[in-house]
Amino acid sequence: MTEALARFSINQMTVKQLSLPELVAACTDLGIPGIGLWRAPVQSYGIEKTAKLMRDAGLTVTTLCRGGFFTEIDPHARVKAIEDNRAAIDEAATLGTDTLVLVSGGLPAGSKDLGGARERIADALAELAPYAASRGVRLAIEPLHPMFASDRCVVSTLTQALDLAERFPADQVGVCVDTYHVWWDDQAPAQIARAGRGGRLHAFQMADWVTPLPEGVLNGRGQLGEGSIDMREWRGYVEGAGYGGPIEVELFNEALWAGDGKELLAETARGYLRYGSPAGGLSG
Repeated sequence: MTEALARFSINQMTVKQLSLPELVAACTDLGIPGIGLWRAPVQSYGIEKTAKLMRDAGLTVTTLCRGGFFTEIDPHARVKAIEDNRAAIDEAATLGTDTLVLVSGGLPAGSKDLGGARERIADALAELAPYAASRGVRLAIEPLHPMFASDRCVVSTLTQALDLAERFPADQVGVCVDTYHVWWDDQAPAQIARAGRGGRLHAFQMADWVTPLPEGVLNGRGQLGEGSIDMREWRGYVEGAGYGGPIEVELFNEALWAGDGKELLAETARGYLRYGSPAGGLSG
Protein backbone atom coordinates (compact mmCIF):
# COMPACT_ATOMS: atom_id res chain seq x y z
CA MET A 1 0.00 0.00 0.00
CA THR A 2 1.31 3.42 -0.89
CA GLU A 3 1.13 6.15 1.74
CA ALA A 4 -0.98 8.24 -0.62
CA LEU A 5 -3.73 5.61 -0.54
CA ALA A 6 -3.53 4.98 3.21
CA ARG A 7 -7.00 6.41 3.90
CA PHE A 8 -8.66 5.58 0.60
CA SER A 9 -11.65 3.24 0.64
CA ILE A 10 -13.70 2.06 -2.32
CA ASN A 11 -17.41 1.76 -1.78
CA GLN A 12 -18.57 -1.58 -3.14
CA MET A 13 -21.31 0.00 -5.25
CA THR A 14 -18.74 1.98 -7.21
CA VAL A 15 -17.56 -1.25 -8.84
CA LYS A 16 -20.63 -3.41 -8.36
CA GLN A 17 -19.81 -5.38 -11.53
CA LEU A 18 -17.00 -7.05 -9.55
CA SER A 19 -17.78 -10.01 -7.31
CA LEU A 20 -16.54 -9.76 -3.74
CA PRO A 21 -13.52 -12.03 -4.38
CA GLU A 22 -12.69 -10.04 -7.52
CA LEU A 23 -12.97 -6.76 -5.65
CA VAL A 24 -10.82 -7.97 -2.77
CA ALA A 25 -8.16 -9.25 -5.15
CA ALA A 26 -8.15 -6.02 -7.15
CA CYS A 27 -7.87 -3.89 -4.00
CA THR A 28 -4.96 -6.01 -2.82
CA ASP A 29 -3.21 -5.65 -6.18
CA LEU A 30 -3.64 -1.86 -6.21
CA GLY A 31 -2.80 -1.29 -2.54
CA ILE A 32 -6.29 -0.08 -1.61
CA PRO A 33 -6.71 -0.76 2.12
CA GLY A 34 -10.45 -0.46 2.70
CA ILE A 35 -13.86 -1.30 1.28
CA GLY A 36 -17.27 0.10 2.22
CA LEU A 37 -19.60 -2.88 1.89
CA TRP A 38 -23.29 -3.14 0.98
CA ARG A 39 -25.65 -5.54 2.67
CA ALA A 40 -27.30 -7.24 -0.32
CA PRO A 41 -24.14 -8.50 -2.09
CA VAL A 42 -22.58 -9.40 1.27
CA GLN A 43 -25.65 -11.39 2.24
CA SER A 44 -25.55 -13.18 -1.10
CA TYR A 45 -21.91 -14.12 -0.60
CA GLY A 46 -22.33 -14.85 3.12
CA ILE A 47 -21.67 -12.61 6.13
CA GLU A 48 -19.12 -14.84 7.85
CA LYS A 49 -17.54 -15.76 4.52
CA THR A 50 -17.16 -12.07 3.65
CA ALA A 51 -15.64 -11.28 7.05
CA LYS A 52 -13.06 -14.04 6.57
CA LEU A 53 -12.31 -12.94 3.01
CA MET A 54 -11.61 -9.39 4.19
CA ARG A 55 -9.55 -10.50 7.20
CA ASP A 56 -7.44 -12.91 5.18
CA ALA A 57 -6.68 -10.15 2.66
CA GLY A 58 -5.79 -7.67 5.40
CA LEU A 59 -8.50 -5.25 4.26
CA THR A 60 -10.62 -3.00 6.45
CA VAL A 61 -14.40 -2.78 6.22
CA THR A 62 -14.81 0.98 6.54
CA THR A 63 -18.62 1.11 6.62
CA LEU A 64 -21.65 -1.04 5.98
CA CYS A 65 -24.49 0.37 3.89
CA ARG A 66 -27.21 0.55 4.68
CA GLY A 67 -29.67 0.64 7.53
CA GLY A 68 -32.58 3.00 7.97
CA PHE A 69 -35.97 3.40 6.28
CA PHE A 70 -37.66 4.27 9.55
CA THR A 71 -40.52 6.48 8.39
CA GLU A 72 -43.38 4.04 7.80
CA ILE A 73 -46.56 4.70 9.76
CA ASP A 74 -47.96 1.15 9.68
CA PRO A 75 -47.03 -0.57 12.99
CA HIS A 76 -46.18 -3.88 11.33
CA ALA A 77 -43.87 -2.16 8.82
CA ARG A 78 -42.17 -0.28 11.64
CA VAL A 79 -41.52 -3.48 13.58
CA LYS A 80 -40.03 -5.05 10.44
CA ALA A 81 -37.79 -2.02 9.94
CA ILE A 82 -36.47 -2.23 13.50
CA GLU A 83 -35.82 -5.95 13.12
CA ASP A 84 -34.00 -5.40 9.84
CA ASN A 85 -31.82 -2.70 11.37
CA ARG A 86 -30.93 -4.93 14.31
CA ALA A 87 -29.84 -7.49 11.75
CA ALA A 88 -27.79 -4.81 9.95
CA ILE A 89 -26.08 -3.91 13.22
CA ASP A 90 -25.24 -7.57 13.81
CA GLU A 91 -23.86 -7.83 10.27
CA ALA A 92 -21.68 -4.76 10.79
CA ALA A 93 -20.29 -6.23 14.00
CA THR A 94 -19.54 -9.56 12.31
CA LEU A 95 -17.81 -7.78 9.42
CA GLY A 96 -15.67 -5.80 11.84
CA THR A 97 -16.81 -2.31 10.96
CA ASP A 98 -17.81 0.21 13.60
CA THR A 99 -20.08 2.26 11.28
CA LEU A 100 -23.52 1.48 9.86
CA VAL A 101 -24.69 4.15 7.42
CA LEU A 102 -28.39 5.05 7.64
CA VAL A 103 -30.63 6.23 4.81
CA SER A 104 -33.57 7.34 6.87
CA GLY A 105 -36.54 6.78 4.53
CA GLY A 106 -38.91 8.97 2.54
CA LEU A 107 -42.49 10.01 3.05
CA PRO A 108 -44.93 7.12 3.46
CA ALA A 109 -47.48 6.74 0.69
CA GLY A 110 -50.15 9.42 0.93
CA SER A 111 -48.32 11.43 3.60
CA LYS A 112 -47.06 15.01 3.37
CA ASP A 113 -45.90 15.21 6.99
CA LEU A 114 -42.13 15.75 6.92
CA GLY A 115 -41.97 16.61 10.61
CA GLY A 116 -43.81 13.44 11.60
CA ALA A 117 -41.53 11.33 9.42
CA ARG A 118 -38.44 12.81 11.07
CA GLU A 119 -39.86 12.13 14.53
CA ARG A 120 -40.38 8.49 13.61
CA ILE A 121 -36.67 8.37 12.73
CA ALA A 122 -35.87 9.64 16.22
CA ASP A 123 -38.15 7.00 17.74
CA ALA A 124 -36.34 4.26 15.82
CA LEU A 125 -32.94 5.59 16.83
CA ALA A 126 -34.01 5.52 20.48
CA GLU A 127 -34.61 1.79 20.12
CA LEU A 128 -31.55 0.99 18.04
CA ALA A 129 -28.75 3.22 19.34
CA PRO A 130 -28.23 1.37 22.66
CA TYR A 131 -28.29 -1.97 20.87
CA ALA A 132 -25.74 -0.75 18.32
CA ALA A 133 -23.49 0.47 21.11
CA SER A 134 -23.66 -2.94 22.77
CA ARG A 135 -22.35 -4.45 19.52
CA GLY A 136 -19.59 -1.85 19.07
CA VAL A 137 -21.33 -0.18 16.12
CA ARG A 138 -22.07 3.51 15.52
CA LEU A 139 -25.06 4.72 13.53
CA ALA A 140 -24.24 7.35 10.90
CA ILE A 141 -27.20 9.36 9.56
CA GLU A 142 -26.57 10.30 5.95
CA PRO A 143 -28.50 13.31 4.64
CA LEU A 144 -29.46 12.90 0.98
CA HIS A 145 -29.99 15.63 -1.59
CA PRO A 146 -33.48 17.18 -1.29
CA MET A 147 -34.55 15.61 -4.59
CA PHE A 148 -34.75 12.33 -2.66
CA ALA A 149 -36.86 13.63 0.24
CA SER A 150 -40.17 12.26 -1.02
CA ASP A 151 -39.18 8.65 -1.64
CA ARG A 152 -35.82 7.93 -0.05
CA CYS A 153 -34.69 10.25 2.72
CA VAL A 154 -36.53 13.05 4.56
CA VAL A 155 -33.21 14.08 6.12
CA SER A 156 -31.82 16.46 3.52
CA THR A 157 -29.22 18.54 5.35
CA LEU A 158 -26.49 18.06 7.89
CA THR A 159 -28.39 20.43 10.17
CA GLN A 160 -31.37 18.07 10.17
CA ALA A 161 -29.12 15.03 10.61
CA LEU A 162 -27.29 16.56 13.57
CA ASP A 163 -30.52 17.73 15.18
CA LEU A 164 -31.53 14.06 15.24
CA ALA A 165 -28.12 12.68 16.18
CA GLU A 166 -27.62 15.05 19.09
CA ARG A 167 -30.53 13.49 20.96
CA PHE A 168 -28.23 10.53 21.55
CA PRO A 169 -24.66 9.97 22.77
CA ALA A 170 -22.01 10.86 20.20
CA ASP A 171 -20.47 7.39 20.30
CA GLN A 172 -23.85 5.94 19.32
CA VAL A 173 -25.23 8.28 16.64
CA GLY A 174 -23.41 10.64 14.29
CA VAL A 175 -23.45 11.60 10.62
CA CYS A 176 -22.07 10.52 7.27
CA VAL A 177 -20.98 13.41 5.04
CA ASP A 178 -21.32 12.64 1.33
CA THR A 179 -20.17 15.43 -0.98
CA TYR A 180 -22.69 14.46 -3.66
CA HIS A 181 -25.60 15.15 -1.33
CA VAL A 182 -24.51 18.24 0.62
CA TRP A 183 -22.19 20.25 -1.66
CA TRP A 184 -24.95 22.71 -2.58
CA ASP A 185 -25.71 23.68 1.06
CA ASP A 186 -23.91 26.83 2.21
CA GLN A 187 -24.59 25.82 5.84
CA ALA A 188 -22.82 22.47 5.44
CA PRO A 189 -19.29 23.66 6.30
CA ALA A 190 -20.49 25.09 9.60
CA GLN A 191 -22.44 21.91 10.29
CA ILE A 192 -19.36 19.80 9.59
CA ALA A 193 -17.53 21.88 12.18
CA ARG A 194 -20.46 21.35 14.57
CA ALA A 195 -20.28 17.60 13.99
CA GLY A 196 -16.55 17.63 14.60
CA ARG A 197 -16.88 19.50 17.90
CA GLY A 198 -19.42 16.95 19.04
CA GLY A 199 -17.45 13.89 17.93
CA ARG A 200 -20.13 12.95 15.40
CA LEU A 201 -18.22 12.80 12.11
CA HIS A 202 -18.51 9.05 11.64
CA ALA A 203 -17.99 8.69 7.88
CA PHE A 204 -16.95 10.70 4.82
CA GLN A 205 -17.86 9.79 1.24
CA MET A 206 -16.98 11.52 -2.02
CA ALA A 207 -18.58 11.67 -5.47
CA ASP A 208 -18.85 14.47 -7.98
CA TRP A 209 -21.98 16.21 -9.28
CA VAL A 210 -22.18 16.00 -13.06
CA THR A 211 -24.87 17.57 -15.23
CA PRO A 212 -27.03 16.96 -17.08
CA LEU A 213 -28.46 14.44 -14.64
CA PRO A 214 -29.46 11.09 -16.12
CA GLU A 215 -33.02 9.85 -16.28
CA GLY A 216 -33.80 8.41 -12.88
CA VAL A 217 -31.25 10.77 -11.24
CA LEU A 218 -29.88 8.29 -8.70
CA ASN A 219 -27.20 6.72 -10.89
CA GLY A 220 -25.43 9.79 -12.21
CA ARG A 221 -22.53 10.40 -9.85
CA GLY A 222 -19.27 11.36 -11.48
CA GLN A 223 -15.66 10.52 -10.84
CA LEU A 224 -13.82 13.01 -8.66
CA GLY A 225 -12.87 16.03 -10.71
CA GLU A 226 -15.45 15.52 -13.44
CA GLY A 227 -18.12 17.83 -12.10
CA SER A 228 -18.97 20.87 -10.00
CA ILE A 229 -17.59 20.00 -6.55
CA ASP A 230 -14.25 21.22 -5.20
CA MET A 231 -13.14 17.95 -3.62
CA ARG A 232 -10.05 19.30 -1.89
CA GLU A 233 -12.18 22.00 -0.29
CA TRP A 234 -14.61 19.42 1.12
CA ARG A 235 -11.84 17.19 2.38
CA GLY A 236 -10.44 20.29 4.04
CA TYR A 237 -13.76 20.91 5.80
CA VAL A 238 -13.91 17.45 7.37
CA GLU A 239 -10.24 17.34 8.28
CA GLY A 240 -10.46 20.85 9.72
CA ALA A 241 -13.23 19.49 11.93
CA GLY A 242 -10.96 16.72 13.19
CA TYR A 243 -11.89 13.85 10.91
CA GLY A 244 -9.00 11.48 10.29
CA GLY A 245 -10.85 8.34 9.21
CA PRO A 246 -11.30 6.54 5.90
CA ILE A 247 -12.35 8.41 2.78
CA GLU A 248 -14.76 6.40 0.65
CA VAL A 249 -15.48 7.08 -2.99
CA GLU A 250 -19.08 6.01 -3.66
CA LEU A 251 -20.26 6.25 -7.27
CA PHE A 252 -23.59 5.16 -8.72
CA ASN A 253 -23.21 5.33 -12.49
CA GLU A 254 -24.69 3.05 -15.13
CA ALA A 255 -22.06 3.99 -17.71
CA LEU A 256 -19.22 3.15 -15.31
CA TRP A 257 -20.86 -0.15 -14.35
CA ALA A 258 -21.00 -1.15 -18.01
CA GLY A 259 -17.20 -1.13 -18.26
CA ASP A 260 -14.39 -3.23 -16.85
CA GLY A 261 -14.51 -3.22 -13.06
CA LYS A 262 -10.78 -3.49 -12.45
CA GLU A 263 -10.09 -0.58 -14.79
CA LEU A 264 -12.80 1.43 -13.06
CA LEU A 265 -11.25 0.71 -9.66
CA ALA A 266 -7.84 1.89 -10.87
CA GLU A 267 -9.40 5.00 -12.43
CA THR A 268 -11.20 5.79 -9.19
CA ALA A 269 -7.98 5.47 -7.20
CA ARG A 270 -6.25 7.84 -9.62
CA GLY A 271 -9.10 10.32 -9.23
CA TYR A 272 -8.77 10.14 -5.47
CA LEU A 273 -5.04 10.83 -5.67
CA ARG A 274 -5.50 13.74 -8.05
CA TYR A 275 -8.61 15.43 -6.67
CA GLY A 276 -9.39 13.94 -3.27
CA SER A 277 -6.06 14.65 -1.61
CA PRO A 278 -5.35 17.88 0.23
CA ALA A 279 -4.00 20.81 -1.74
CA GLY A 280 -0.24 20.90 -1.60
CA GLY A 281 0.39 17.17 -1.33
CA LEU A 282 -0.79 13.60 -1.75
CA SER A 283 -0.44 12.48 1.82
CA GLY A 284 -3.13 9.82 1.92
